Amino acid sequence: MPTTPGSYQIHTEVRGPHWIAWVSRDGSGTPDRSVILVGENKQQAEANAQRWAEQSSY
Repeated sequence: MPTTPGSYQIHTEVRGPHWIAWVSRDGSGTPDRSVILVGENKQQAEANAQRWAEQSSY
């Protein structure tokens, strides 16, 4: 299901000693533009994804 312009979902997953986060915009759960962001913890990864989503909104 397509999302409205500017809307997105942030997904996170633990990978070894760090967390990864990505933004999906089309409801598929796949990373927008294949971008994966890394953080030392879940909160940092989510914050990085939030910042990236706001800067690259279309």
